[in-house]
Amino acid sequence: MNDPTAHLIYAALWLSFGAGHSLLAGDVLKRPFGARYRLAYNAIATLHLLAIYALGHWLFADAAPLDLPEWLRVPMWALHLVGWGLLLYGATGYDLGRLSGLRQLETARHHRVEPDDEPLRVDGLHRYVRHPLYAAGFPILWSVAVDQMHLATAIWGSLYLVIGARVEEGRLLRLYGASYRDYRRRVPALVPWKGAAIPAGWTPGPVGGDG
Repeated sequence: MNDPTAHLIYAALWLSFGAGHSLLAGDVLKRPFGARYRLAYNAIATLHLLAIYALGHWLFADAAPLDLPEWLRVPMWALHLVGWGLLLYGATGYDLGRLSGLRQLETARHHRVEPDDEPLRVDGLHRYVRHPLYAAGFPILWSVAVDQMHLATAIWGSLYLVIGARVEEGRLLRLYGASYRDYRRRVPALVPWKGAAIPAGWTPGPVGGDG
């Protein structure tokens, strides 16, 4: 398949993922799946991504590798490891049971009522960026952009991360209100250009306060 057509189809596939991921992030799955909705959400997202990646390999099967200088190989692999390291470390800052959906199953089994979302996190990597898992995705994507397929994945995957972070901002504002507004005005979204933008142990206060 010629490159322009492959890129257009691949872009549409990524658009379908972004639209589906945002749509299902609401209450669409809660009615049919109940306490299993988070597991269903994660499973659907994973299968969708795997399908896009498999179709990408088919679309770009005849594309030649990019003509990159040999000296870039080591820095790109180092960047790839850094990205995965940040992703894994950033994941430890969340309640993984709640994020995966296992906590909701356990709660339902014992007939307990708990909130779906955990308290606002402002520690660890959240002191540097508001969306550490999204931020870790950029070095992972771009460090393997060695051919047309992975370059397209880096482009459309990065666009999804930027838009996804903006969509997530709206949800977090609705969920945490003034506390998140205070945190948001101090800490960058994806690029840690301020370094540790808030000190360890900092707690958010009303907008305009000293924090």
